[in-house]
Amino acid sequence: MRLKHYYFLVCAVSALLTVPGCGGTSPQAGTPQSQPAGERGQNSQRGGGRGGGQAAVDVRTTTVQRIAVQRQIDLSGNLVSNDQVKISTEVAGTVLEANIEIGQEVRAGQVLIKLDERELQFARDRAESALRQTEAQLGIDSAKPLVVPPDEQIASVRTAIANRDDAKTKYLQAQELVRKGLIPKADLDTNETRLKVTEATLQSALESIRSLKASLQDRRAAVQLAQKKIEDSTVRSPVNGVISERLVQRGEFVRENTQIATIVQLNPLQLRTAVQEKFSSLIQPGLPVQFAVEPFPGQVFTGRIANISPSIDQGTRTFPVEVRVENANRKLKPGFFAKGVILTGRDSNVMAVPEDAVSTLAGVSSVFVIANGIVRQQSVTLGAHEGKFLEILDGLQGNEMLAVSNLNQLVTGTAVKTGTADSAEAVQPQGGSTKPSKGSRKGTQ
Repeated sequence: MRLKHYYFLVCAVSALLTVPGCGGTSPQAGTPQSQPAGERGQNSQRGGGRGGGQAAVDVRTTTVQRIAVQRQIDLSGNLVSNDQVKISTEVAGTVLEANIEIGQEVRAGQVLIKLDERELQFARDRAESALRQTEAQLGIDSAKPLVVPPDEQIASVRTAIANRDDAKTKYLQAQELVRKGLIPKADLDTNETRLKVTEATLQSALESIRSLKASLQDRRAAVQLAQKKIEDSTVRSPVNGVISERLVQRGEFVRENTQIATIVQLNPLQLRTAVQEKFSSLIQPGLPVQFAVEPFPGQVFTGRIANISPSIDQGTRTFPVEVRVENANRKLKPGFFAKGVILTGRDSNVMAVPEDAVSTLAGVSSVFVIANGIVRQQSVTLGAHEGKFLEILDGLQGNEMLAVSNLNQLVTGTAVKTGTADSAEAVQPQGGSTKPSKGSRKGTQ
């Protein structure tokens, strides 16, 4: 037993001193342990961090492209009617006809409702009677109702003038007779008093005529107002549009200023949106707009900027913008929510790479540059997304060769075997795509 215990103690000490023997297994030739340190380092470098001795990764490659990029600003907003009119009555009355239905398209001047106009006709007849009375007092010829005679030609004035002239003549005669002593002075005083009365009567007649002439205008206006109310009993559409709301029924009595319907204009429409203040220098009238609405997925509608607010909203730091949208086919309706882009300009000769060449992890984008069969991972800053290409703002010189396949197997130092990418993926026309659903980097110019 002591001999056996001694034997195990010796083996343990030998193992600590890395002395082969005592039941241990000696290193085999060709293993890493038996190789010199220099060779182990070279094998590790060729492994590229994926484990020594790994085969090179097959990848397809591409080069940095130069393309044209459409600059655009994202927008969202609501479609509204360019004209939305609430139709109201101007007179009271009972509805005799109601030619309006929701969804009905109407033209400007088309009759919407008719009210009972009999009471209004009675009011007009009374106004016309008062007018005729005034015209008769002024001596206006019915054949020439607009010709008002001078004051001196009106009968009441002519009578007052004649009485005044007669009194004046008798007064002068009385003066002469008194001077000759043929009549007493009392007769002269009587004639003088009569002259003053006739002059006052003439003045009163003139004032009465002036008052009648003033009332003549009022009576004529009353007749015209009564006629207008009769015409207003027939309510017509002031604009072209579609009935969106009907509020009265046949036989209903309505008062003045009662709303009867709402008309909305469907062509053109307005897209009302708001743009961030940092883009104020880019937005100008006439810029094209592309947008989509949920009821028509995949379909792109167009418009142009019509109006731009000159002031910035202090709360949202945005400024309102109105886009004119032609809607001849009536597909779009007021109230639709629209989402799209404002096309602000187009840049050519922009550095870009295929989207398959970009790897994004935790918000950091990078590409894999290949030089002499070895991969180098390079961080890049992306810009606009144009078709299948991504704009490169920073990180590349423009002459690099990039991997576009098996990116998940690549890290810096990985050895690769290269092939060229398909020509359809490596070449992008200068036109590019501008679909609003893709969207480019917001506001890049």
